[in-house]
Amino acid sequence: MAGEDIPAGSDKPPPRKRRRRRRPKPASAAAAGTQGGARVKPISATRSSRGRKPAAVSGTSGARTSKAKGASKKKTTAKGTSRRRIPTQREVSAGGVVYRRGGDDIEVVLASRRTRRGDLAWGLAKGGIEAGESREDAAVREVREETGLDATIEADLGDTKYIYVWEDVRIRKRVHFFLMRHVGGDVDDRDDEMEEIRWFPLERALKRAAYRGEREVLARAAEFLR
Repeated sequence: MAGEDIPAGSDKPPPRKRRRRRRPKPASAAAAGTQGGARVKPISATRSSRGRKPAAVSGTSGARTSKAKGASKKKTTAKGTSRRRIPTQREVSAGGVVYRRGGDDIEVVLASRRTRRGDLAWGLAKGGIEAGESREDAAVREVREETGLDATIEADLGDTKYIYVWEDVRIRKRVHFFLMRHVGGDVDDRDDEMEEIRWFPLERALKRAAYRGEREVLARAAEFLR
């Protein structure tokens, strides 16, 4: 053959060189991630350049991944069935318990207004505080507007808080109440917001008031007046 010297007196051709076949690396070596003597992280443990997570590896780790996905679905479902959030607004108002004495008897004023269901609800006169107005001034003004009566403040009865929804807005309301003595005025001079204005004996007013918070305010007024 060209390029090789054959010894003299030899009839045999030179032996052919055998090529060594590279044996494939065992699965354990591939999983270990060795290449050319350098350790390489397994593909499943790295993120692609696009930021996608690799597919879950079958086996124990894959089972954990599947369980985690199931948990996230439940959480999503729970969110989907949760109540729709609506905006919240805070309001501050002021009002009064107007009273008068007739001998040993004490009477207080209640005003009635229509509810959204059309029922009559008896309660105390109250309304919003205007800009630059004190709680006391607002209480006197609201009593005059809603009942037509004039009254002077004698004591602070504290406040009451409640929440209601109006036109898809949650209202957190706080109302400051004052004990007020009747000094004049006429119920016929009230505004049209109230259906009726009536004097009630104090004990009866405690039962007739429609709202629990206002019944508590009337109970405080009774402690001052007795």
